Amino acid sequence: MTANKTALGVLAAGAALTLAATACGSGDTAEAEGGLTPVTVGVLPITAVAPIYLGVEQGFFEERGLDVTIETGGGGATTVPRVVSGELDFAFGNVASLIIAREQGLPLTVVANGMTTTGDADTDYSALVVPADSDVTGPADLAGATVAIDNLNNIGDTSVRNSVRVAGGDPTDLDFIELAFPDMPGALDNGQVDAAWVVEPFLTVALEQGATEIAGNFVDLHPDLSIATYFTSEELAAEDPETVDAFTEAMNESLAYAEANREETVQTLTTYTEIDPALFDQLRWPRFPAEIDRDALSTLAELMVTDGIIDSAPDLDALIR
Repeated sequence: MTANKTALGVLAAGAALTLAATACGSGDTAEAEGGLTPVTVGVLPITAVAPIYLGVEQGFFEERGLDVTIETGGGGATTVPRVVSGELDFAFGNVASLIIAREQGLPLTVVANGMTTTGDADTDYSALVVPADSDVTGPADLAGATVAIDNLNNIGDTSVRNSVRVAGGDPTDLDFIELAFPDMPGALDNGQVDAAWVVEPFLTVALEQGATEIAGNFVDLHPDLSIATYFTSEELAAEDPETVDAFTEAMNESLAYAEANREETVQTLTTYTEIDPALFDQLRWPRFPAEIDRDALSTLAELMVTDGIIDSAPDLDALIR
């Protein structure tokens, strides 16, 4: 069993115990104030969550009766059990983490898209990069290389292996190490790693420091891959579908607004990140369509099975509301 599968199995047990003692859903945890239903959403402090901040600012959630509180914190390892227990009503998480969680029996359901690859490696939000002095010119040259990713047995190593595979290299001859994204540019610069999978804004930082891009790993996987989505618990979706529908509608409008108003989206970063504004014009952005491409998720799931991260492909109709 992989490390992630083991960890999520433990989380499943803990979340189930918490669920028995915690009321789930905004309708049970708090009374509506001023006619609005309070909901709490867990996100990461990254560029890709700008649409939800923009949507709150534009009043899209309030128009649908929701009073949104955004909590910034860790990734799926912390947000998944908090959503299952009802501590968070919704959260933002990458799709591989949610596929793994579903296989472990965690009752989660996707309610809105979060971000999608651009489909163009030269402009995408994510890339596989190497130091400026590297002899590596493409993914096939990474035999025996040490590659930094943010979480083992997840979307990072799956997509990197795939880039190596499609380039004709050996996807099994890689040594992955876990590093936080902010630490990756330094690790490349000091020779700690041979390559790194980096996302914005750290991709721009790495390129500014001289790193060279050798692959668009998400684009290689599928040109319409939804990288992350917003999700909730099956219990909240069943007990309070009106709130979940309202969140989905507001989130979809937020995504469309962010896509159509890039300058406003960029400026939103000043409200929740510490990104140097001098980098704003150089940042690459994902796309923000409302639609989740199921063919792309099927491709990802099949690769996760191939790599032994999950045992079988998920039922996407059960995963996506």
